Amino acid sequence: MPTRRQFLISATALGALGAAGRSLHAAGTPVPVVPPGGDRGYWVGVLDKISRPVLTHLARRKLKLRMPVEETPGGARASSTHLEAFGRLLYGVAPWLALEHLSGDERNLQQEFIGLARDSLDAATDPQSPDFMNFTEDRQPLVDAAFLAQGILRASATIWAPLEGRVKRQVVAALKSSRKIPTPTHNNWVMFAATVEAALLEMGEPTQPGRLEECVRKMLGWYVGDGVYGDGASFHFDYYNSFVIQPMLVDVLTVLKKHDGRFAPALTAVVERARRFAAIQERFIAPDGTYPAIGRSLAYRFGAFQTLALVALKKELPASLKPAQVRCALTAVIRRSAEARGTFDANGWLQIGLCGHQPSLGEKYISTGSLYLCSAGWLPLGLPPEDEFWSAPAERWTAQKVWSGEDLPADHALGDDRTVEMPDLKASDPPNAATPNQP
Repeated sequence: MPTRRQFLISATALGALGAAGRSLHAAGTPVPVVPPGGDRGYWVGVLDKISRPVLTHLARRKLKLRMPVEETPGGARASSTHLEAFGRLLYGVAPWLALEHLSGDERNLQQEFIGLARDSLDAATDPQSPDFMNFTEDRQPLVDAAFLAQGILRASATIWAPLEGRVKRQVVAALKSSRKIPTPTHNNWVMFAATVEAALLEMGEPTQPGRLEECVRKMLGWYVGDGVYGDGASFHFDYYNSFVIQPMLVDVLTVLKKHDGRFAPALTAVVERARRFAAIQERFIAPDGTYPAIGRSLAYRFGAFQTLALVALKKELPASLKPAQVRCALTAVIRRSAEARGTFDANGWLQIGLCGHQPSLGEKYISTGSLYLCSAGWLPLGLPPEDEFWSAPAERWTAQKVWSGEDLPADHALGDDRTVEMPDLKASDPPNAATPNQP
């Protein structure tokens, strides 16, 4: 469609566009060309390309019929992969859906996707729908109920508040049903239970302190210093501080503070730590847009930089990072992965890999739906086009500067080993309590 072409990479550089004018990638395509929309136009084009197959099929209640399920031999993810695809995609696209006052072609695309997201929420939670999703069987649905819940929190005004009562009741019932799954208390999974409860709190529902405040308290207790948390009692050198831990801590504590001001010090502490971790993440990005392929879940691609993206979205970047250099660094990361040969199959679905199709990166818990966590790298699309993040001239990022010989200030650790106190929401004064049935 002509109204979307400003967001798409040129057909010459990236292969033939689809009949609808939406294709961003074709197998074996060569050097990328930035479209008229600049970096923002490029990001929106990637968002369109990756999101469209999931949301259009789900809105039509045909996701289970059409989405392929790639997984490692012996995997058994078919029962959960569709909730993974939807929950994880909404998780990343939500800030863009929530952005007000867009105009022109981007607004037209956004409004289309808002409608698809609302219809998809209905299709995924309607027990009569062929795409009714698994929120209770085995353990995995707790994870992706949380991603879905966090997506709703991030775009409450646009995709939650306008829903009719029937659909809201369906969503609440689906989220509550995930409580059937016990909360592991030895790793980052505590944040999945807490995120579901935070969304229910915002929806005016009673919460379970053992799955909300206690889980957050547990996660805070695993802080190891310099802006980094252990994944349980042990430190894991992977990207879970960004995939899950820090973004969920920030979003859950934002909700808790809204309902009880006593959570403000805890929120301040986790934001300070996230700012430091964002600075570390920006330094991970090499001059060519690559980054260390360390740890599990590399197939989540540029979702590995969610903490950096979230801190940029919240305008909390440390003084050492200019928004434009973060934009340019993240754009380089997205390009390295989204444009690699084999990233998409012939029908536009993501395939397992970090840089193209690399099935051996598909650990036993990874399937097609899992891959849509890459959307977490798009969070700054929730900033308006005129924001400095998008409008400032291109800037080199840290690795480009230092490896070109530029004289830069030395990096320093945060030096924060404080214990963060967590009150109990149930003890809050009545004026701060949740109001029933409010989104």
